[in-house]
Parts: sequence; structure tokens; C-alpha cells
Amino acid sequence: MTVHLHQHHELLAELPSAAHEVLQGAWQEAARAMSPRGLDNYLKGALALHQLGRGEELVLNFLQQMPQLARAVGEDEVPGVVNFLLAMASKTSGQVLALIAASAATVAQRLGDATLFRLYLNVLELLLAQAPHGLRPLLGQIERLLAQLTLGGLRRWVQWGAKAHRGDIEAQVRYFGLDSPDALALLQQERKGTLLVDVQRRLNRYLRALWGRDFVLRPTAGDYEQRIGQRPFIDQMVIHLADAYDDLPASGTDPAASAMELYRAGAAHCAAHLVLGGAAFDEQGLTALERALIEAVEDARIEALAMQRFPRLRQLWLSLHPSTPEPPQSAGDLINRLARAWLQAEPGAPTVAADLHPWVQQGVALLAQWPDLHDAQHSRASGIALAASLAEWMAMAGWAPFTARLDGQRAPYRDDNRYLWQAARYDETQALQAAWDARQQVRRKVSVMEMVNEVNNEYAGDDAQEIWTLPTEFMLDQEGVSINSLIGQTALPDPVHYPEWDYTIQLSRPAWVTLQERPVSGSDPAPVDAVLEQHRPLLGRLKYLIEAMSPQGLQRIRRLQDGDEIDLDPAIQALIDLRLGQQPDPRIMMRRQVHQRDLALLVLLDLSESANEKVHGQEQTVLELMRAASAILAETLTRIGDPFALHGFCSDGRHDVHYLRCKDFDQPFDAGVRARLGGLQARFSTRMGAALRHAGAQLSQRPQKKRLLLVITDGEPADRDVRDPQYLRHDARRAVEELQREGIQTFGLSLDPRADTYVERIFGARHYAVIDRIEHLPERLPQLYLGLTR
Repeated sequence: MTVHLHQHHELLAELPSAAHEVLQGAWQEAARAMSPRGLDNYLKGALALHQLGRGEELVLNFLQQMPQLARAVGEDEVPGVVNFLLAMASKTSGQVLALIAASAATVAQRLGDATLFRLYLNVLELLLAQAPHGLRPLLGQIERLLAQLTLGGLRRWVQWGAKAHRGDIEAQVRYFGLDSPDALALLQQERKGTLLVDVQRRLNRYLRALWGRDFVLRPTAGDYEQRIGQRPFIDQMVIHLADAYDDLPASGTDPAASAMELYRAGAAHCAAHLVLGGAAFDEQGLTALERALIEAVEDARIEALAMQRFPRLRQLWLSLHPSTPEPPQSAGDLINRLARAWLQAEPGAPTVAADLHPWVQQGVALLAQWPDLHDAQHSRASGIALAASLAEWMAMAGWAPFTARLDGQRAPYRDDNRYLWQAARYDETQALQAAWDARQQVRRKVSVMEMVNEVNNEYAGDDAQEIWTLPTEFMLDQEGVSINSLIGQTALPDPVHYPEWDYTIQLSRPAWVTLQERPVSGSDPAPVDAVLEQHRPLLGRLKYLIEAMSPQGLQRIRRLQDGDEIDLDPAIQALIDLRLGQQPDPRIMMRRQVHQRDLALLVLLDLSESANEKVHGQEQTVLELMRAASAILAETLTRIGDPFALHGFCSDGRHDVHYLRCKDFDQPFDAGVRARLGGLQARFSTRMGAALRHAGAQLSQRPQKKRLLLVITDGEPADRDVRDPQYLRHDARRAVEELQREGIQTFGLSLDPRADTYVERIFGARHYAVIDRIEHLPERLPQLYLGLTR
């Protein structure tokens, strides 16, 4: 029945004149997408928004966008949009309401599911309650966001921004408008590998090629966690797949699989259920184990029929069946082994299974004895029979009772089989089209001519679309050397971005801090040599400790009852005792054992401005004492033979953390290192967390089993752009915890007499020391190290 616009003349009379012109162009599309009831709701919704009195733009956007929304997610969602706009009218402006209406159709087409669209409206309501000034810029970027994020990823991205910038209006506008680095960094973090809407057309063509008919594919509502999360399912003849998949990495004997393979396998399996499945099963009187095995048998039946038509499906499905332990440890292990064995069974030789377990072979033989695989009624009887025999195996093995959550099928492509237990109705919808063009800042390595010919843009900033770098140093043909060599500088590495923990919101700000390694200007090594000569007596007192800790090579451990070879002297003495009738000492064996130190140390110096202050009652500055202590420690470590590095850090805001390499692990403690140690300067502030993470990254590359990070500081963490004194303390503590999880031990040596109030909180109990008299640092530092590594 065709519904004409003039049939609603009473409603049209109350709408503004501009709405009549819009309706003339939109009515034909609306009539194709909606039923008469839906058209009536459509016009009544426009009238309700007009009576709201928030401007004509809201009404016009609503009339233009709702036909497309109804085509994408159904006409029943149109009243929901109206109710949402009416509820939000008291909380925001008419312009924002108009933007919501203008973007509703785009969002609906992108999400493609009514449930997901309703959850999207909940996200907007959440943002309006926590960060209302971010709603307008968010709506301006919503198409770009949904092109890269699932709805769950969008919700997490919105929640992070709302919490992080709750009291800062300007920060809210920059974040939700994608104009801040943390917004882009978190956007990259929340991105999924492959979105369903991006491959949906390919999957539709794939299924049409297999079965000669169209299927309806929709994304699942909510987040999906691979291998353990929500499975695909069939509801009302509609196949619901995960809204996003990451590539599956290789795990043990299981091969890696791409997200597209996972989508193909899941879609093909669900389509086989729709084409080859029978009537719904009756679950009355079934135990959980019987129900699980009926589902497994039915899955095997429809896959066997599908593989008779398309043999290559066997390879696709087998690659996504996870391996199970041998021997089996639960009912779930045997069920999954049986499912894999059914897939491996070749037609014509069905009674011999590759899996030698008796219960698995029984199941394979049961499926092979079916007279007709098209008869689905055998699935119920076979599943009940297998459940009875599996219950006996469980009782004999003493396994825990069967639970559907832990012992069900583990192949990630298989659906949850709810379709087998319910009657289905067909609900045809139109397939969705999706495309996305993610724009992000990239770093490119270009040739010299590209770099030279490019016009410099003096206004380029952090929002530049591209950053160009040369892959090698710029060489001068006439001289045969690089420009850096001529001016005495080394090429700087790329800056590194690190997260930072914000304790006020209990979230980590991704890529919040920028750290740049900078060269250390060399100086005269004579002052450092003078320090070593001045403390020669101290080095002499450390001689015996050094010798005790030096590797001793191959040592004999004598007088053992169980060893590798006979110790001759105790063996002779035991024979003598036997001849004399005395009880011999049974410890006549010995073992040869290699003693070697397997440790790497990185000393991290706090080179902030406060290190230039003179020590109370002394003529030396804190920096000079730190330099002297580092030189003595380096000389000690050189004699021991432990690999070590000397690095320093300071900061000038979160965008400029300086990291200085005075000595690396593979460099000897020679005149060049002593010159750089003498050239260290103290300036700026102490942003400790980023420096700890960067130093930990250097230590994590060392092959030694024990890795120690020793931090020498004269004050608490602070920086010019941080006002809260607790902020950087919590971040430094978080960095220490991250290093501990990576197996890196961190020890803090504080030169601040008042450090007990905060240094324990950062490094933990028994992992710090406070030197009250700084002038004793050169003597205490080597002894402290020897005590830590004894």
C-alpha cells in the first residue's frame, strides 16, 4: 500500500514551511524504508521536535536523516531517537541536538545493528553528563572515530577523555576534536585489527558463492575478546559476528590465523547451520553435558555435509581448532579432541580416527555409522549416548564436574548454538556498505633530494600530517664525511614517547611524555682522573671486597656424599678408617662448579638544577660529589668485570625529557668516558618516570639474568608543568612496578635528608637508602653496590 504525503495534511500543517520542502525530497525514500505506522511515527517525531522550540535546523536534520536510519537499523529506532533528543533538550543546546540528528544516519549505517545504535546513544548520554563541552567536537569527528573503533573502543576512548579532562573545558574540546596528542594516541591504542563493516561485502559475496543465496550479517553488540569472549550466534535467521577481530597469533602448536580467515570460517559455519540444519531440538530433561555433546554432534554433522560439497572448508576449519593437552585433563579436552577428529576424518575411511583415545574413536565411529547425514534426529540420540560414556570416563579419571563455560567447544569460529534450541523467523535487512580513510601522522624516511627540494613550513607543528627524516647521515662528497662529524656531533635518534600514570583518574596517559636522547659534550678527563687519584686509599680498602666478589672460574667443591667424581684424599682416609675398624666418613665425592657473575648495572643520575647547589659546610656541589662517586664506582666495576652503563636525565616539561648517555655497556671506562663524565651539567627538573622507563628499556635488552637499575637523586620528582607534588611521585612508583614485572630490580639512593617521606613510596621498602651526609657518597656508593650484589 502506497502512503502519500497529502494523507498527513493535519500533521504537515503544524510543521514549519521549510520542513515541507525537505519532506518533498525525503518522502519517497521514507515511504520505501518505513511502513505506514513508521511514517506516522516519523512525522509525529518531527512535530514533537518542532514544538520543543530549539530551532528549525533540528527538525530539518531529523527529516533528512531518519529514512536512511530506518533503512540501516529499522524504523523502530526512529521513536527512540526522538525520545533521546527530547530527554537531552534540557541538558544541551539546540545546535548540539541538531548535530546528533544530522549524524544519526551515518552512525546507524556504520554500526548496522539496532542494539549497537542504542548503546551509541548511551555513550552520548554518558559524555553529556561527564564532559558536556566535548559533545560538539565529538559529533564533528564521529565518522572518523567509528571508521577506526568498535563501539566498545569508542566507549573506552570517551570515558578516558571525560575522566582525564573533567574540569578543563579547553582540554575537552581539543581531546574530543582529535586535536591533542593523547586523543590520537589513545585512538591508536583502541583500534582493532579488522572491523566487520569493512569486510562485510566480501563475506556476503563469499557466502553467495558457496550457497547461492544471500545471508544477513550483523555485528555483535558490545566488546569481543578473542578465544574466550562472546561467540558468533544466529538469531532470527540473522548471522551475528564479532564487530572486530585481531589476527590470531601462533600459540604452541596452533598456527597463526588472519582476522579474515576467522570471519570466513565463522560465516561459513553459521551459514551451514541455516542451510543444512533441521528443526529445533527439545532441551527438556537434558543435562548440561548431554546438551553440549548434542551441539558438538550437530556441528560435526553440518560441517561434514558442507565439506562434501566444498572440501577446502576442511582446511579452513582445521586451522582454527586449538590443540588440547595430552593426556586430557577435563571433559572439555576430550570434547574438543573429538570435534577435531571429526573434522580430520576423511570420507570413505571414517572408522579410524587420527586421535587414538578410545572415547574419541568411539565418537568418530558413531558419526560414520549414520545411514544419512541429512537426518538431524540422530544428533540427539548420539549426543546422549556419548554423554553417558563420557560421564564414565570422568568418574574413572576423577575429573571435576562438567561446566558449559569451561568445558565447551573452544574453536573461535563456532557459534554458541543457541539457534539449535529455538524456533527461528526470517527477518530480511539490507546489507551495509562501509569504507574508512584513517588519517594519522606518519614518519617517512626520504631521500636527500626529496628533503632538499621540499619547501620548509615554518608553521608546521605537532599536527603535521608527515614527519620526514633521512635514513642516513648527510654526507659531503668533497670531504667524504658527514656534517655531524665536521661539527663534532652525532646524529640524534628519534624521540621516544612514553605513557604517564595519572593517579587522580587511575588511568595511564598514553604517549604523554616525549624523551629525547642527547649527546654529552666531552670535557677534560683530568678532573675525573684527579678524583680517582684522590680516593686511591678508598680503592685500596675495596681491594679485598673486589677480590672476594670477582669470578673464581672453575672451583672444586669437596667432601660431598653425592658428586661427579671421587675426591681422592677423603676416599683414602675412608679406606684407612675401614681397615682400622672405624666408621668412615661417607663424604668422599666432589663436584666441579663454575662460579661466574651474571649481572648488568645501569646507574641513572638525576641531573636536575638542584644538583648545582653546594653541600652544606662543603665547597663541593652535589653534582661534583655524584661525579666523583660515579667515577669510583666505575673503577670498581671495571675491576670486578660486571657490565655497567652510566646515564643521566633531566626534564623541561613533558615534551622535553633529556636523556644523556655517558657510558654504555659495551664501552670501556676510558679517557673518552671520563671526559664525558666530567662534562655533565645539571639543569632543568626531575621527571623521573619517563627516565626510569627508558633506562629499563635499555636494561631489558641485556642478556644477563640479573639486571639492576640504580637511581641516584637529590630530590623528589618534579617538573615545571606539574603543580600537584604527588602526581610525579605516583608515576615514578608506577614505573618501578612496571620494571619489577619485567624482572628489573630498581634501587633508589637519595641524597635528600628528608627523603624518607617519599622515597620508600617510590622504590618500596628495603629498596632504597638515604645518605644524610652527602660528602660520604663516594665511599658509600661502591660499598652499597657490593652489598646489593653479594
